[in-house]
Amino acid sequence: MGSAAEWAPCEDDDILVYGWIVETKGGGCSADRAASDLGLQPDQVAAALERLAGLGLIRTVQPGYGEFMAVDPDAVAVTLTAPLRASIRRQTEDLDRIHATIDRLRDRFLSRRPGIQDSTVEVVPTLEEVRAALNRASDKCQEEVVSSQPGGNGRIPEAMEEALGRDHALLSRGVRMRTLYHHTARFNGPSQAYVAAATALGAEYRTSYELFGRLIIYDRSLAFLPERTGSWGAVAIREPTIVGYLYDIFEQTWVRAAPFSDAAQDGLERVAKEIHQTIVELLAAGLKDESIARRLGMSLRTARRHIADIMDSLGAESRFQAGVLAAKAQLVNQPPLSDVESG
Repeated sequence: MGSAAEWAPCEDDDILVYGWIVETKGGGCSADRAASDLGLQPDQVAAALERLAGLGLIRTVQPGYGEFMAVDPDAVAVTLTAPLRASIRRQTEDLDRIHATIDRLRDRFLSRRPGIQDSTVEVVPTLEEVRAALNRASDKCQEEVVSSQPGGNGRIPEAMEEALGRDHALLSRGVRMRTLYHHTARFNGPSQAYVAAATALGAEYRTSYELFGRLIIYDRSLAFLPERTGSWGAVAIREPTIVGYLYDIFEQTWVRAAPFSDAAQDGLERVAKEIHQTIVELLAAGLKDESIARRLGMSLRTARRHIADIMDSLGAESRFQAGVLAAKAQLVNQPPLSDVESG
């Protein structure tokens, strides 16, 4: 009889032949007769009989006479799955040992400097360590996690899958989850799918044309900011005043943001027009291409394409002239931004 390690799902021919043996009670079974009754070729039936016999699903009644008897699949299942169950048990034991070792190593790692858990600022240098820190923070989170994810569509699939797993674990514990994306995320298929999946679990998403940067806050007590060098590292902040200040910035943006919906729902023309209007206002404020792209969560190439279209529609030969013409045409709805960036 085949073992679990050799197991392969039965083919359609196997199911047909097995059923035929059950119905005919195996009497006078021959490949030719089965082939005729089932509309199969004799070699197909012979191969199916061999596979069924190898799995122990049929047995010979009288050797040499081509008579078979069907064996109860549930009885066979016990034998087939026994090696697999034993393998799973061994792997589970190995997994438990690994987790126990990791727990001991974590205690050493977190105590590598006295009072690290109480330190107000901690640099987490690598992506792997950031993900580990986020997983630990998620496991301990009890009430709420809020985050700002500029762009909303730049994470790799593996990271998004891991994040969705964290989200599910949090939401299943009744933790409230709110996330801000740029409006441009509404044009992005992976972002739409991610938001749809997480929203179904109870998460809340809103979008804004401009965001203040990447941020994650757990229980209003632990905040993560990106490390300023542009690496995949992060900075963990526990100082209550700073965390509270960052939370207030999130809250102010959340109140003004719009519920997440894909661009097709909102109307592509309207969404595009609003993005166009925002770029006009940023041009009038004197921002450079890189700053506009960053603030709107789009690629530099996309931002420059929008800017070129705007300058062409205004008949402007320079960015400065575009801002002046936009102001004269009353295309700018808001006064110049107070935090104008120069780069």
